[in-house]
Amino acid sequence: MLSLSVAALAAPKPLQVTFHKDVQPILQKNCQGCHRPGEAAPMSFLTYKSTRPFAKAIKEAASTRRMPPWHADPHFGKFSNDKSLTQTEINTLTAWADTGAEEGNPKDAPQPVSFVDGWNIGKPDLVLEMPKPFTVPAKGTIEYVHYVIPVGNKEDVWVECAEVRPGNRVVLHHVIAFVRPPGSRWLKNAVPGEPFIPRESIFGGQWLTAYAPGMPPQILAPGKARKLPAGSDIVLQMHYTANGKEQTDASKVGLIFAKQPPQEQVVTLAVQNNRFTIPPHDANHEVKAELVLQQDAKLSALMPHMHLRGKDFLFRATYPTGESEVLLSVPRYDFAWQLIYEPAGEKLLPKGTRIQAVAHFDNSANNKANPDPTQPVRFGEQSWEEMMIGFFDVSVPPGTTERDLLQPKRKPAGD
Repeated sequence: MLSLSVAALAAPKPLQVTFHKDVQPILQKNCQGCHRPGEAAPMSFLTYKSTRPFAKAIKEAASTRRMPPWHADPHFGKFSNDKSLTQTEINTLTAWADTGAEEGNPKDAPQPVSFVDGWNIGKPDLVLEMPKPFTVPAKGTIEYVHYVIPVGNKEDVWVECAEVRPGNRVVLHHVIAFVRPPGSRWLKNAVPGEPFIPRESIFGGQWLTAYAPGMPPQILAPGKARKLPAGSDIVLQMHYTANGKEQTDASKVGLIFAKQPPQEQVVTLAVQNNRFTIPPHDANHEVKAELVLQQDAKLSALMPHMHLRGKDFLFRATYPTGESEVLLSVPRYDFAWQLIYEPAGEKLLPKGTRIQAVAHFDNSANNKANPDPTQPVRFGEQSWEEMMIGFFDVSVPPGTTERDLLQPKRKPAGD
């Protein structure tokens, strides 16, 4: 009996934590960007009252590392926008749920994060909207819809922040905002402001920003910006998915301009493969792609993209010296979360660097998201088809184009 009593006295007491002092700072840093009114998450974590009913769910999501969504293998690379929780933070959230989810003293609360209503980038300098709502039918396949919206800028401008605000998240799978410079033949038959479904490539302009679940707005570091040439159009590429009820959508994009010319221009490139066939029932089909940089560049972001059969994705850089390293490994790809990974510090990619992407697809019945494991799968726009695209951003001297980065310069005749 004595030994039992001593053991009971020696047992550690559960960690006592409260919402305002211990939990709220974690939520502000990692969760409130999505968990607030008007954003993607279905519940708000701004106040104790709105958060308390989800204490047990927060514990489960944190302890299994399901939330916040972050899929990078920690063995490869460090990322400045890593929102994964530390073990100490997980222990705090767990203890809060296990000890009654107490509120504590409101005076212990940190200062609230200041959010601009409707925007994560702050108040935009310019907002471009779809001129009229698009009607999404109740059933059927909806091909990618494009809206060409003239910017009206008479001189070159530089964009340091950009954000797509979806009008109807229920039926809107993704939006990509592209810059179409003057003279471009891409979507040449589209009438500005009218919905247009092209027969040509769905990628014909320079990436500006995008919306998809989990994807942050484009907020570039000081001194960096994307170029918007004089007379450009913004093209909104809309991917809608019918859900059994006719609905409408009217999305928009907001831009914040740099107040002075940038030191570096950000350009989006893509290492991709659209010539593959995934056999039926294949649980680990491999697809590769690569490109070679023709100029020096600094890596600033990585974004793997696949669809429902996507299993894992890896970026590798092989340098002119022959040395190579894994830039990003996503061992458990999740189509529901289109994440962007921003390397911490500057990663120089010298001229001649080979960027390689390796992806695996699970077309077996064990993949619960698989629409049909009995069918071969090829490249396509719809979610039941597949894509293998490794988008990545580089910082380069202003005026550098995508062509400059990817196409070798021709030697003058006679050399």
